[in-house]
Amino acid sequence: MTAPKTELQKHALDYWQIIRNRIGLILLSFIFIFALAAIITYIIPRKYRGKVEMVIERNQEDVRVQGHQIEIGNNYSDSFLKTQFEIISKRKTLDRVVEKLDLMKRWSLPSKQFASGKLLANLDTQASIKSDFITLEYYDEDPKLAAEIANVLAESYRETRFEVDNQRTANGLEQLTSQIAAKELLAQRALDKMFEIKKRLGIVEMPGFANQRSQGADDVNTLDNVPLMDAAHDAYKLKKEIRDMQVQIEQLQKLDGDELIRQAGELRVENDTIRKLGPVYQDFLLKQENLRNTGLGNAHPTMKGLNAEITKTRTLLLDAANDYRSNLTLRTKISEQQLAQMETSNQAQRDKSLNAQVENQEYLKAKKDWDILELELYKLKDTKAQREIDVKMTKTPVTVYQAAEPEARAYKPNVNLNLSLGAIVGLRFGLGLAFFLEYLDTSVKSLDDVERFLGVPVLGVIPKNISLLLHTNGSTPDSEAYRILRTNIEFNRKKAETNCISVVSGSAGEGKSTTMANLATVCAQGGYTTLIVDADMRRPKQHTFFGLPNTSGLSNYLSSDIPIEEVVLRTPVQNLYFVPSGVTPADPAGLLNSKKFSDFIADMKSRFDVVLLDSPPILGVSDASVLAAEADTTLLVIQHRKLPRQMLLRAKQAVEQIGGNIIGAVLNNVDLTSDASYGYYTSYYTYYSADQNSGARTKTRRKKSSFETAESGGSATNTIIAKNVSEEVF
Repeated sequence: MTAPKTELQKHALDYWQIIRNRIGLILLSFIFIFALAAIITYIIPRKYRGKVEMVIERNQEDVRVQGHQIEIGNNYSDSFLKTQFEIISKRKTLDRVVEKLDLMKRWSLPSKQFASGKLLANLDTQASIKSDFITLEYYDEDPKLAAEIANVLAESYRETRFEVDNQRTANGLEQLTSQIAAKELLAQRALDKMFEIKKRLGIVEMPGFANQRSQGADDVNTLDNVPLMDAAHDAYKLKKEIRDMQVQIEQLQKLDGDELIRQAGELRVENDTIRKLGPVYQDFLLKQENLRNTGLGNAHPTMKGLNAEITKTRTLLLDAANDYRSNLTLRTKISEQQLAQMETSNQAQRDKSLNAQVENQEYLKAKKDWDILELELYKLKDTKAQREIDVKMTKTPVTVYQAAEPEARAYKPNVNLNLSLGAIVGLRFGLGLAFFLEYLDTSVKSLDDVERFLGVPVLGVIPKNISLLLHTNGSTPDSEAYRILRTNIEFNRKKAETNCISVVSGSAGEGKSTTMANLATVCAQGGYTTLIVDADMRRPKQHTFFGLPNTSGLSNYLSSDIPIEEVVLRTPVQNLYFVPSGVTPADPAGLLNSKKFSDFIADMKSRFDVVLLDSPPILGVSDASVLAAEADTTLLVIQHRKLPRQMLLRAKQAVEQIGGNIIGAVLNNVDLTSDASYGYYTSYYTYYSADQNSGARTKTRRKKSSFETAESGGSATNTIIAKNVSEEVF
């Protein structure tokens, strides 16, 4: 979680830095928009509110009949309140208000249209989210008139709704009446057609047909159907009797002796002998069992008499059972013959009935059509009766719960809200504009930008508003920035003899000349014999820094035979020498791109520890490219937040294309008050002191210049001739 948090903090710091950099623009936008909101709020006329709170009742819509179904719809859709708002804002409602309050005369307007337009412009309606409660608001400069118009507007809306609802109801009843008349005519025609078909086919319906019709019967119940139904019923009963007799015969055929007697009794056969003697026989058997239990044997007279009675009764019962079994078989055969004759007769009747059903379908269809029309007619009459009851009942489409009253305080404009919105919008606009400009700004903003886009190290960060150091003693915080630059250059030089440095910039005004003058000063103060060559022959500037003449210099030396001693000048800074640009030539690039200039550079490199070449902007003229090619290395000066990155990249490419070597870049004119991210690189400003710097001079080999005199001073023109000091050098 540490890495994402650190990244988030980094982005937050970047955003805060953007705000700090453009705080002036943000504040200006905020003040402008806030002031604009305040002015608009001040000049807007004060308007008072008339507020009416009421509930709108939902009424039935027009009755519509589609096909065979009646639709009576209610306005419970989401569009109901929107429709009512439209009614309130329509001319039909607004014109009522204009007429009742005579607003044309009161407002001095030429027509109702203008008065209604003014009403609509100051009218506002709002609805509750989950109810039919609505708020009607009207705004006017007169509080009494605002309340009066709001109340009259609610009343006019009620009247409009009454008129619309009554017209809708009247239209619905009229439509229902016409529909009922049409249905009655159709129903009468259907009834006449049904009777005509019934008469033609000779259909006589049985009672109970209406019940069968309601149950969905698909045939006509006529007198011809009665014998067929009776015959079918008789045949069913006869089949059941035959089936029962066959079951008895099958059971009795398997029995014999006492089992036959017992089973016949259980079956309750239709035989008087079995029905009467069966119980007697059972009593004899029970009595015989009881006598045996008392110890009487078969030889006992009582037992003998009882056995004789049992034998006699058993014989009678067996004969009766056999007779019943024979008679039952005969009865079954007779019943089967009757059933066959009955089915033959029923088939003929059934064929006749089927033919009648085919003929009766036309009648059934006509009867069904009549039933449907009768049902629709009943529903229409019921609906009409209900609507007539609704018309007689008094209903109000609008109920006002809170009438409008004059308010003591103006409702519009809302000063606090307008000023708050102005502040919020101004702040958001300022922030948005700041971030938008930051997005459009492709200039160099940080060390990372330089190293990422140019691929060269940043050797120094120079704060904003640093003055020339040649008038100081070298113990100031400003000098420390250039001492860091000097040290970084020393460490980044690949060889000690690469002591000729061309100082270039992408465009004019980036502080290149000032940077080079201060760098030369700290080099000289650090013990280096340093030479400044002002090779910008088009717009020379170095001589103004040191207060030296520019009448004779580099251009004079390259274009004539004057000795070199005449163009090398001493500066007020010890160890620091200067070659002015001289008179502006016609072709500066031609002079610089000559062997004499190359020899001049080689000679100066051998005489001085550091040789600095001040060149024109490299993207402006070709002189800088010649100087970059002639020098050992090139130092690129970049003004903070000035040139786009692409221009800086082209400046680097211009140096590399002619074989130059960029040792690094200097980020110049950095505003430390707004860009706090550079505090690490310029932290010496917080704790710098002369004591910390006094013993920290870099100990380097100092080469004695052939232009240095034995005295501490110079001539009136500060021209030093090398022959007066060191004859062996030349």
